[in-house]
Amino acid sequence: MATNKNALIRYRTIDKCLQNRHRQWTLDKLIDACSDALYEYEGKQMYVSKRTVQLDLQMMRSDKLGYNAPIICYDRKYYRYEDPDYSITNIPLSTVDMDILTESVEMLRQFKDFSFFSELGGVIQKLEDRIFREKNHQTPIIHIDKNEQLRGLEYLDILYQAMLKKIALQLSYQSFKASKPTEFIFFGYILKEFNNRWFLVGRKPGENKMLTLALDRINDVKLELHRHYEIEDFDAENYYNDTIGVTVMGSKNLVHVELKVDRFNAPYIVTKPLHHSQQLVESFPDGSMVIRLRVHHNFELERMILGFANAIEVLKPAKLRKSILFKLTQAVDNYRE
Repeated sequence: MATNKNALIRYRTIDKCLQNRHRQWTLDKLIDACSDALYEYEGKQMYVSKRTVQLDLQMMRSDKLGYNAPIICYDRKYYRYEDPDYSITNIPLSTVDMDILTESVEMLRQFKDFSFFSELGGVIQKLEDRIFREKNHQTPIIHIDKNEQLRGLEYLDILYQAMLKKIALQLSYQSFKASKPTEFIFFGYILKEFNNRWFLVGRKPGENKMLTLALDRINDVKLELHRHYEIEDFDAENYYNDTIGVTVMGSKNLVHVELKVDRFNAPYIVTKPLHHSQQLVESFPDGSMVIRLRVHHNFELERMILGFANAIEVLKPAKLRKSILFKLTQAVDNYRE
């Protein structure tokens, strides 16, 4: 990586030199300019050999990097661009480059709510300007779901910054079950996105229990700058290891779930497992199968199963099977006259 970086520095330096037609650039002067540039950017003395600069000139002349630079040597001693307006920074982008940049810009724009990406704002605008100058605007090929109307998105940045800088929070929060909001001190550890909703995960002072707060239920956020931030050795991967969704339950809710999947949905479940613990228990001649999961019995698990309707049957455990049967029966009753 360092070698590639140094090469790019040399290419840009040679480019700037050859654009300056008020000076005559010998090979030795190009060597000195490249050595000075590497010292300036890398902070250490780096002597560039004659052979290296000669190879750089050859590389810039070729189409390997897409430069095809019109570098000529006149009087058998001096170098310059035959086209006075040429620069490697002005080379046209290929169709592949344009497609990649277009989709990259669209993806970066999805994160405009984070100040973490604010420094990229100028870069994104430059990329957009370059893209629009090179080609007509086209609709994105990649589309990322994002609900711009969802409440709480305005708190994403302040929560992110508080966790980054280890600052305690004072939250005004009202759950769906509460009749009015409550205020409390909170130590945030991660922001988690699930099913196009954002959640703040952390805990209250003096409590070991981790809480998951929906951002759309937060009414106000204040920074408690004078409050000691209680650091937690929190491992998100381990915390969510046995969970589908965001609701992490206790060990008593950790169950082995067996599901029978019909033949139409079996290929989908195989290629896109419901959970990383998914195991194949049995395959049937008609193409259906039985799979096993080791997960918490939570709301998201039931919601996922219900989403498959008649395509999935819960075999075990009995409590989950009973709960799904009850909800499906209620659903059927809703459609009866």
